[in-house]
Amino acid sequence: MPLTSSLRRCLAVLTRCLAVCGLTLGMACASTPPAPAVDARAIIADARKIVTRDGVEELLKIPVGGTEQWISVRGRDRNNPILLMIHGGPASPELPTSWAFQGGWEDFFTVVQWDQRGSGKTYNANDPARIAPTLSLDRITEDAAEVVQYLRSRYGKEKVFVLGHSWGSLVGLGLAHRHPELLFAYVGMGQVISGQENERVGYALTLAAADAAKNTAAVQELKSIAPYPEPDGSMPLAKLGIERKWSNAFGGLVHGRDDIHHYLNLAELSPDYTARDVEAMDLGSQLSLPRLLPDMARFDYSQVTDFGCPVILFAGRHDTTTPSQVAADWLQRVRAPGKQLVWFEHSAHMMMVEEPGRVLLHLVRDVLPLAPGAP
Repeated sequence: MPLTSSLRRCLAVLTRCLAVCGLTLGMACASTPPAPAVDARAIIADARKIVTRDGVEELLKIPVGGTEQWISVRGRDRNNPILLMIHGGPASPELPTSWAFQGGWEDFFTVVQWDQRGSGKTYNANDPARIAPTLSLDRITEDAAEVVQYLRSRYGKEKVFVLGHSWGSLVGLGLAHRHPELLFAYVGMGQVISGQENERVGYALTLAAADAAKNTAAVQELKSIAPYPEPDGSMPLAKLGIERKWSNAFGGLVHGRDDIHHYLNLAELSPDYTARDVEAMDLGSQLSLPRLLPDMARFDYSQVTDFGCPVILFAGRHDTTTPSQVAADWLQRVRAPGKQLVWFEHSAHMMMVEEPGRVLLHLVRDVLPLAPGAP
């Protein structure tokens, strides 16, 4: 259809307008300074800010066992019960990664993350040379009791919940046995019952996975460290490193993944950690692991079965880091005011990020009701 003269004029005007606009926009882009770099930590801090009237959001350095140690306290209603999470490792703090998994918890609990002696922010708060000779499972368990007493006093609570993860499950189980009067309940996640049995079973499962995968390199390297643990029960750091290398590769730490970098990288975005604090995570591990590994090897609660508070275990079906069946068998023999085993069918050792919704569900459905008057 031929264009009318009026339509041709309209098109010409429109073309000129577009040309001018294009030139103007181009000039504006050329003269506008580049946008400042995005501060991801500030964005995350703002997004997770506690704004409720009765909420609590505190990052505190507190006196513990003759040292200064850091805790984070977060919840949308300070009247909710306190849940203290005791991190793994040794010296693998979960404060810098907690922003990615505990948001839902904060609706129902006042959640406390604690950087243990020699770990993370606490590493930077003290002289490592002075801390090194004090590092022991017993000392850290007593530190945990002091942290609980501090929380009880500061927030006016009679008791708290304690969740021990991995290495933190040694600390938490010891705390629950020594001081059941302070706890509504103890929750073990990736629970260790016997250090030697843990490593013996985990090694066997990892070797079986290597055989099943027909991974010749893995089989050869794993067989090269046999016997593991040593006949005297010790766990040389070099052998432990080889076992964990292949356990992780076959999904025994995070089911379906061959490493944990996706989780560790979350610390780089933590609004609670500086770059120096992130660096201290590796330094703390170097300080703590060789000193605490013998305590982990000696740890044995296989015959400790009487507890004065409820015991709940969160068990990853695919966990070969702390094989869940060892803890499940032990729980059958436990005598306590209450006990429960919760299986996470799609998790290995890191269920709070592998199945975060189900962790929240069971915290609310199975743990929270153990606090009298809890919603």
